[in-house]
Amino acid sequence: MKIWGMFRGACEAIPYWVVAVAARVGLARVFGGSAQAHLANWQTTLYLFDNTYHVPLLPPHVAAYTAVALEVGSTPLLLLGLATRLTSLALAGMTLVIEVFVFPQAWPTHIQWAVMILVLLRWGPGPISLDALIARYFGTKTGAIA
Repeated sequence: MKIWGMFRGACEAIPYWVVAVAARVGLARVFGGSAQAHLANWQTTLYLFDNTYHVPLLPPHVAAYTAVALEVGSTPLLLLGLATRLTSLALAGMTLVIEVFVFPQAWPTHIQWAVMILVLLRWGPGPISLDALIARYFGTKTGAIA
């Protein structure tokens, strides 16, 4: 039991900033990589949204532009830790749409995205972020705006 206690103590000593940066970089890699793939061949992207990605309520071209804009915009925001919770909320919505309407069979991947998103929604971007810097500048708690 002593070894287990030492292991548990070591795990609990991992600073949150490490977890937050890992989640932010991981999500930026996923959605930034998708943006790069979509932008590399826009005609293929439009074809996929017309014929494969069946997004409800939006015409395929509008869905394509909206999805790629979110992917492109979220990547630097996540890496900088700026507007992290709002960005995470938008990505949660996008992940939900992808899971329910586009690729429900890919739920093992989507649950991994959802866990990173939920961590950032619940605990914020961490102290190594522009959100935290802004909060310190304005003298608010990090959780108040970050």
